[in-house]
Amino acid sequence: MADTDRTQSSYVARSSRDGTPETAELVTRLTEQTSRLVRDELMLAKAEMTESAKHGGIGAGMFGTSGLVALYGVAAIIAGAIAALALVLPVWASALIIGAVLLLVAGIVALMGKKPVQQVKATPETTIESVKRDVDEVKEHSHHDNAR
Repeated sequence: MADTDRTQSSYVARSSRDGTPETAELVTRLTEQTSRLVRDELMLAKAEMTESAKHGGIGAGMFGTSGLVALYGVAAIIAGAIAALALVLPVWASALIIGAVLLLVAGIVALMGKKPVQQVKATPETTIESVKRDVDEVKEHSHHDNAR
């Protein structure tokens, strides 16, 4: 708060006789405001990308789970084939049924993981829109100031 008061009092001290700020003062204000704007936009981009990465992590975890379950399914099918050679029917038939069920579970988990991965945004859209609005605002004020 004290820093703001000091800055505001320096604005008054550097004003010309008619009460309008001098060029140096306007440049100082522009620099401070631009710096603050860039910091705020970077914070917004960071928050947006963090949220997007979280969704990607969940989807990647589900893909990893589906891979592990698929591995168990393949192991069960292999065990079923081995059992088929060793015994004629009951053991291998049950092993193949279990393997098929495990592969079905793997497919379901993979489909569930697909949706969160597709929701991952590669660009911080909110930040981009905010920056576009900021640029438009600066252009508008620039044209307005030049018209005076």
